[in-house]
Amino acid sequence: MPLEISKNAMQLLQERYLLKNDRGQAIETLDQLFRRVAKCVASVETNDSKLWENRFFDQMAKLEFLPNSPTLMNAGQPNGQLSACFVLPIEDSLESIFTTLKNAALIHQSGGGTGYNFSNLRPKNDMLTSLGGTSSGPIAFMNVYDAATQHVKQGGKRRGANMGILNVDHPDIKEFVTAKLDGVSLQNFNISVGITDNFMNALAKGVPWDLINPRNGKAEKTIDPKTLWSSLVQAAWRTGDPGLIFLDTINAHNPIPKQGLIKSTNPCGEVPLLGYESCNLGSVNLSKMITFRSHKAAIDWDRLGFAVALGVRFLDNVIQCNHYLLKEVEGMAHKNRKIGLGVMGWAELLLQLEIPYASKEAVQLGERLMYFIKTQSYETSEKLAKEKGCFPAWDKSVLNPNTKLRNATCNSIAPTGSISIIANTTYSIEPFYALAFKRKGVLDNKTQVSLNSIVQEKLTQLGYWTNDIREQLLETGSIQHINSIPKNIRSLFETSLEIPWKYHLKHQRAFQKYTDNAVSKTINLPNSATEKDISDIYRTAWEYGLKGITIYRDGSKANQVLQKCGFPENDGC
Repeated sequence: MPLEISKNAMQLLQERYLLKNDRGQAIETLDQLFRRVAKCVASVETNDSKLWENRFFDQMAKLEFLPNSPTLMNAGQPNGQLSACFVLPIEDSLESIFTTLKNAALIHQSGGGTGYNFSNLRPKNDMLTSLGGTSSGPIAFMNVYDAATQHVKQGGKRRGANMGILNVDHPDIKEFVTAKLDGVSLQNFNISVGITDNFMNALAKGVPWDLINPRNGKAEKTIDPKTLWSSLVQAAWRTGDPGLIFLDTINAHNPIPKQGLIKSTNPCGEVPLLGYESCNLGSVNLSKMITFRSHKAAIDWDRLGFAVALGVRFLDNVIQCNHYLLKEVEGMAHKNRKIGLGVMGWAELLLQLEIPYASKEAVQLGERLMYFIKTQSYETSEKLAKEKGCFPAWDKSVLNPNTKLRNATCNSIAPTGSISIIANTTYSIEPFYALAFKRKGVLDNKTQVSLNSIVQEKLTQLGYWTNDIREQLLETGSIQHINSIPKNIRSLFETSLEIPWKYHLKHQRAFQKYTDNAVSKTINLPNSATEKDISDIYRTAWEYGLKGITIYRDGSKANQVLQKCGFPENDGC
């Protein structure tokens, strides 16, 4: 049995991951799940496949590395679709719009998520030259996609996820940024505005901004960029949407620019992709990468290096053993061989090391850690290129002629929503959301309550765990109000809403610096955050050279997945 499988993890595994019989009963154990996945992924090895199977199994069984959910669900199954992330192109025709919708439904059914940029679609009420009449516009078709997603579960186990992007110069951009304010529309979409450097400069200088009709490339109207920015920020303050995708920054780091501009990302923004590209994700559990010297925790760099190398090989193998639903996706996957190895358990690692999240030391360590992971990832990909060959598009990439890699990209920081529950650790590079919290909506009509075991262990180790503190922690999800605990100790346990937004962004920048794809991170804000705070965050994210930015103000949605109050049940949730 793998280590530290929590009650919440087992509930999630039984609902979604373990194979079931016709009566819906689980017919495999967690060990058998990991063995099924390891055997499938190792099957493409031409030498010592059993050796690699055992190594892959061992890493997963120790919860030191886990792949994305579709791989855990589908590996070893007939026609198993193993990728998490897809971007599908949408052109300005009904045929393209509904062909992409059909393809998206198939991807959602298999467990994948999809991203699209709707900016090629002519604006609402634009003329339809061949038929007469007027266009419905991109928002109308997004609603069609939204309705379809509602009825197609990912892998038959969870609802599909979408990213919808509209560029900041599209004539329907104002309608787009306010599209989710009614709390009903586009609830199966994350939406983001495709931002350009030219827009940010126009905003800073206060010069007029042209909105361009994609049908003819002509300016349809001119607006004050500050007015659009104000609407965008207000909508984000009210609902968390839209986020921003910084298209120029993304394309400045596009490893294969000769294949075209990147226009979209996967649903959570950590993988910018060309049309019909997919990506396989996996994450190293940093909370397991610890050694103790004289009873003091330190990073076990050797273990981390081994986990990274194994993870890169695992994800590269997934490209080979994957079943592709679309021939276009298969072609792009084999041509570019993009993978995204990331991390989870960052906040737990910092707590073990007794480093506050909101500190310069933590940010510097994050940068050092990600540099190490990227270096190890590239070294592994280089060895794989010598063993198995470069990705076929290598000669047309920016890596030619100096760096021969097996994979066009190696690293992404994904949100790790489900796999971090399985691994019983903190999400991605996020701080603790709360020390005790409810998780609602992860499983249909079920609420999970979570108290991270490391919090109790660390407070006990430091000599501050008492029944009274336990009760206060479980009631409020925080210890910051407990004056009997010294301030320097309390700082180790600061939660997401207690950490200044500037440190959220600094962590994202630190990891992005050495991540060749992108970083999915939510800047969680207290309910008291202002529209000015969000405007400042969005501007700073662009100045930092981030590839995207997402915020969420606590309580701004009726159905909030994470809620601070945990035990006992109370009306505050």
